[in-house]
Amino acid sequence: MTLHVSGTHLVTADGTPVRLRGVGLGGWMNMENFITGYPANESAMREAVAEAIGEDRAELFFDRLLTSFFTEADAALLSEIGMNCVRIPVNYHHFESDERPLEIIEHGFRHLDRVIDLLGRYGIYSVIDLHAVPGAQNQHWHSDNPTHVASFWRHRHFQDRVVHLWEVMADRYKDNPWVAGYNPVNEPGDPTGRAVGPFYDRLVKAVRAADPHHVLFLDGNTYSTDFSVFRELYENTVFVCHDYALAGFAHGGPYPGHTRGEWVDRERLERTFDKRTVFQRQTGTPIWVGEFGPVYTGDPEVDAQRYQILRDQLEIYDAHGAGWSLWTYKDVGLQGLVTPDPAGPYLERFGPFIAKKNRLGADRWGSTMEESAGVLAPLHELVVTEFPDWDPYPWGARYQTDDLIRHILLAQALLPEYAALFKGLSDEELLALADSFALSACVRREPLIELLAGNLGASGER
Repeated sequence: MTLHVSGTHLVTADGTPVRLRGVGLGGWMNMENFITGYPANESAMREAVAEAIGEDRAELFFDRLLTSFFTEADAALLSEIGMNCVRIPVNYHHFESDERPLEIIEHGFRHLDRVIDLLGRYGIYSVIDLHAVPGAQNQHWHSDNPTHVASFWRHRHFQDRVVHLWEVMADRYKDNPWVAGYNPVNEPGDPTGRAVGPFYDRLVKAVRAADPHHVLFLDGNTYSTDFSVFRELYENTVFVCHDYALAGFAHGGPYPGHTRGEWVDRERLERTFDKRTVFQRQTGTPIWVGEFGPVYTGDPEVDAQRYQILRDQLEIYDAHGAGWSLWTYKDVGLQGLVTPDPAGPYLERFGPFIAKKNRLGADRWGSTMEESAGVLAPLHELVVTEFPDWDPYPWGARYQTDDLIRHILLAQALLPEYAALFKGLSDEELLALADSFALSACVRREPLIELLAGNLGASGER
C-alpha cells in the first residue's frame, strides 16, 4: 500500500491513484494556544504548568491529554466521514532535548506510533509533519517560538539536529505502508530565502539514504506559499501549498465582501489557489493543500459564510484533483470538527480565562486585530507615521506590531494566570481535565462534519 508519486498523482504500488483528503491533528503532539486554550507558546506553557504543580503531576496531565486527545473512536469518526489521511504535526521536543541535543528520546515515539497504527487499521494514511524544530523555522507560536525570530535558518547546529532527527524518523517508518510520507518542515519562514533551498537539498539526500521509498511533502518558503526556493525537482516529492482564505480569518469580513480593504469572493479564492499552485502545475507534480480552513465565530450568519468559503474551496480543489488536509480536527472552538463540551471540566475551569484571552486578542489565530483598540490604535498610528517604509517579513508592519505586543508580550504575561488554574487540583481532577478532550466528552460541529462528509461521499473516491 506504500504510496509514491507518478506524474500529477499519488498512486499505490499497483498504480491505483489516491487523493489524500483529511485533517490535520493540530494541538496534539504540537500544542497550539488557540487549540487547547493556553497562552503564548507550548514550551513556555509547559514550563509554567510544571512550576505551578510540579514536573511529575504536569507530566501526568500532559500524557493523559495526549492519550485522550486521539483514540480509536477518533479514527473511526474520520473513517466514517470518508477521510483517508491525517497530517500529524509533531514538536521536536518529544524526540530530543535541548539539554542533550542529538540524543533521541525513544519514549517520545509512543503516542505517534500508537496513532499511526490506529489510523492504519481504519485505512487512513499518516503524513508526519515536523511542525516545530530547534530554533524555530518561522516567526510564530506554532513553531513553539517564544520570539519573532526564526533562528533555525541562522544556525547550522539547529539544522544538523533536524537532519539527524529525520534520519531516525525515516529509518523508523521506512517499512510502514500506512505512513504516506514525511513533511519535514512546516511553513518555513526564511526571511532571506537563501537558506531554505540548500537545507532542503541536504535534508532530501539524508532522508533518501535512510528511506528511498516514502513520499516527501515539502512546504514552500514564507509559510508554504513561495516555491521559488526550490532549485531542483526531487523525485517522489509533493510540493505542498497552504491556502487560507483572507475572509476566513478571525478578522475576515463578509463573504463575498471586503476584508481589510480587499474584495474576496469565489473568483478571488480561485485566483489565489491558482497563484499558489503555479509551481506544481508547471512541474507536473501532485497538488496537495497541506493546510486551509476558515475560523468559526459562533455567529450563525457569519459562520454560514465561513461554510460557504469552505464549500467553494473544496469545489475548486475537486476541479483540480487536489488533495487536502483541513486545519484542524479538534480544538476549543475556533475551527475543529469537534470540541470539548462547554459544560465539561476543562472549559468549565478554563472558559473564563479563554474569554480573557479573546478579549485581549492574545492568540494570533483568534484575534480580530481590533481588541484593546483604544490602547493599541495610537501605537499603530505612531508606527505608520514615524516608520512609513517599515515592511518587516513576513506580513508587514501592522501584523508585526500585533505579534510583538498582543501575541508575545500580552500572551507571555498571561502564562502565570493560566498555570495557576491547575493549582489545588487532585490527580483525579487533572485526569478529568485531560479527558475533556476525549471524543466521548466532546460536542460535534455537525454542519462542518456534514459538509465534509457530503463532499467526500460525492466524489466516490477513497
